[in-house]
Amino acid sequence: MISVSNMKYKLLLLPILAFLFCLPARGQDVALKTNLVSDAFLNPNLGVEFGLAPKWSLDVSGQFNLWTVDDRKWRHWLVQPEVRYWFCQRFSGHFVGLHALGGEYNWGNLNLDFKFLGTDFSMLKDSRAEGWYVGAGVAYGYAWILNRRWTIEAEIGVGWVYTRYDRYPCAVCGTKLDDNKPHNYFGPTKAAVNLVYVF
Repeated sequence: MISVSNMKYKLLLLPILAFLFCLPARGQDVALKTNLVSDAFLNPNLGVEFGLAPKWSLDVSGQFNLWTVDDRKWRHWLVQPEVRYWFCQRFSGHFVGLHALGGEYNWGNLNLDFKFLGTDFSMLKDSRAEGWYVGAGVAYGYAWILNRRWTIEAEIGVGWVYTRYDRYPCAVCGTKLDDNKPHNYFGPTKAAVNLVYVF
């Protein structure tokens, strides 16, 4: 179950760590970003990327959604660290990445009548799923330099996600239909169009 108080502490940790790592940073060593795709789905998010070597960087991004609208739940949080190799120099041009991901979710009363890569999303129409997930994947992306400080970055990733969840008959009910049910997912694990500020 997602605890709002625990989630607040986890979400506060990311900007604090980002601030602490930025203190000793030199120019072009750190970038702050937001994923415009997540923003479009009203998922507040923040990412920070640290230069490790001329062609290597570490990107750590996170997002959360605490909204319930008309008994529709789409609550979740996600943390997704990624090691990147840049083909030219970091923060510009082509890159490939290896990422991990993890989080919790509480989804229900959603009219998603489709199956995608072995996952049946239609079960969320008449029930609620509450659980956790972990996974890993690979990604490809490209960063366009707009000026000395601003960059636009596009990225797509695929991989595997393992989840365990409890299923309930409605978005607010407490009686379980399924307990600790496992599920494996293979498919897209990352889609981003990031607006990036490079320090």
